[in-house]
Amino acid sequence: MTNSWQNQFTQGAGLLPHLVDLPKDQVLLSQLTQEDYRKASFLDQRIITPQLRRQLVPWSELSRITLPATATPQYIFHIGHVGSTLVSRLLGEIDTVLALREPQLLRNLCEISQIRDEPESPWSPDLYKQRFSEAIRWLSRSFDDNQRVMIKASSFVSEIAPQLLAESTDALILYAPLDRYIPTILAGEASVQETHMMAGARLKRLARHLDKAPAQLWELSLAQRVAMSWMCELVSLFIAKKTNNSANLLWMDFESFLRNPEERLTAVATHFGHDLSTEKANELVTGPIMSSYSKAPEHDYSPDLRQELLAEANQNHADDIRAAIIWVDKIAAEFPLVAEAMQWIETEK
Repeated sequence: MTNSWQNQFTQGAGLLPHLVDLPKDQVLLSQLTQEDYRKASFLDQRIITPQLRRQLVPWSELSRITLPATATPQYIFHIGHVGSTLVSRLLGEIDTVLALREPQLLRNLCEISQIRDEPESPWSPDLYKQRFSEAIRWLSRSFDDNQRVMIKASSFVSEIAPQLLAESTDALILYAPLDRYIPTILAGEASVQETHMMAGARLKRLARHLDKAPAQLWELSLAQRVAMSWMCELVSLFIAKKTNNSANLLWMDFESFLRNPEERLTAVATHFGHDLSTEKANELVTGPIMSSYSKAPEHDYSPDLRQELLAEANQNHADDIRAAIIWVDKIAAEFPLVAEAMQWIETEK
């Protein structure tokens, strides 16, 4: 990349503000085509290869660039492992959608948001507010005027969902009932490992929302850790809903999507204001996207295979799953916010 990056940055989404180098206060710009965006499951360090053209630039220089006006991004939020990547890929096939899946820059902002009022924050609260707005504006650039950016956030980015939804923004919120979520996680080695890795941070987040930790991490079985993770992410998104009455939100149980994908995909597209014909919707839900693992499309993973894995997990972990559900009911009885969030998704079915 050359010194012409400033001009390239004003011309659309071809230069992705990829991630922040905090010690140097720089932003990594990576050059991507529309096809690169379409293929990428994650816009984080996993797309960095020797072939990727990229350049570090000072945040201060990037912030001085005047950009054309763009529409506010639309969002897909989720509680994790509930089909958000699949739905994002399907919607990304609509000509008027530029789908960004889990941009690292948004995760950087979320991480800093958690300490922005603490002494160790690299940015002052005022600087965080300014840079938050700048970063969202950078991510809102598309390749042409007819496109609207649709960001599928990482699950823990839900912590800043209230800020992201502050301007009457359109968003889809994907979830699953607890009795489906627990076997979904237990059915996969990678999702179990992720649960162990993130359990401590999720328990800390949940404790902050409830003003008290509902349990000690060392006391929790694997199934309870999964259930606690479900509570954490659900409560985070429910708080975003409560604090943003003007946001245009659609809550959807992923199981309902799988039962009738063509109808539900059309409904989601309509919610976001994008045209999707019946023929195109049918083509998408009967095509290769639905029969491959969305996070690694080279692997087959159909709805039927998913049901087989869930049935196996339910059989192998029946007692632990039952105990974890009873435990969550006890937590809900003690903490009204958990009960309110659980009641909300019951009414949304």
